Amino acid sequence: MSELILGKTVSESIYSELRVRIEALKSKGTTPGLAVVLVGTDPASEVYVRMKGKKCEELGMHSVTVVMPENTSEADLLKKVSELNKDSSIHGFLVQLPLPSHIDEKKVINAIDPKKDVDCFHPVNVGKMLIGEPDFLPATPAGVQQMLVRSGVDTKGKHVVVVGRSNIVGKPMMAMMVQKGDGADSTVTVVHSRTKDLPSITRQADILIVAIGKANFITADMVKKGVVVIDVGTNRIEDPSSPKGTKLVGDVEFEGVKNKASKITPVPGGVGPMTICMLMANTVAAAEKANVSR
Repeated sequence: MSELILGKTVSESIYSELRVRIEALKSKGTTPGLAVVLVGTDPASEVYVRMKGKKCEELGMHSVTVVMPENTSEADLLKKVSELNKDSSIHGFLVQLPLPSHIDEKKVINAIDPKKDVDCFHPVNVGKMLIGEPDFLPATPAGVQQMLVRSGVDTKGKHVVVVGRSNIVGKPMMAMMVQKGDGADSTVTVVHSRTKDLPSITRQADILIVAIGKANFITADMVKKGVVVIDVGTNRIEDPSSPKGTKLVGDVEFEGVKNKASKITPVPGGVGPMTICMLMANTVAAAEKANVSR
């Protein structure tokens, strides 16, 4: 039976470390501040934004939520970004994606001050991550890396196979795992929807990180015995036995794969809690940098 890697357990240990750093900043007159800009009324985004605000409050951080109507012009959103860039009480902020179709996401991301880009989407931060000199790491991949490190998974020289090539998880995960240092030093292969004979590659993985966005995509016959599996996927599928008629599953067929894996993350309860946790860590780091440069 495989060992479960739980996001709640890992994130709690990180939060206890962050509380110490937050108190140290407050003793010097700085309260770490995070702002989130939400344009429109996407239900999933609204839930996520609420959770970020609640976590800031729990940690004693300064939190601002800016809600703008669906028909907000690109110019007005860019003006709000500029205001937050200049606001010294805000150390990190993000514009919640997706944005309405009339707004150019790239233009908005590029307008964010890289020093406050706690989502690590700005090309400057992506480039710094790629060359191994990051100011911030993208929240979900950073959370995955912390789960590996803090659950005692040795990554040095191990074959990591990343399933998926998105800019949010797949590509940054590849860039991070190939670096020199703790939680990295891995040999990395990226597979995706166009990969030929994908199962023959996933079966080579010592560590399998799955973020392809397809429910139960990885099955037991696609992994080797003893593999460590990190499932980043969140998919809602029909489930007649559930009161809601649906249930959340990952990109990994959990029941089958857990019998072969040495360690595995469940969905829900695995990677999910780590994203907000690492966003908080990035905001605290941004506040520390701002405090030093004052």
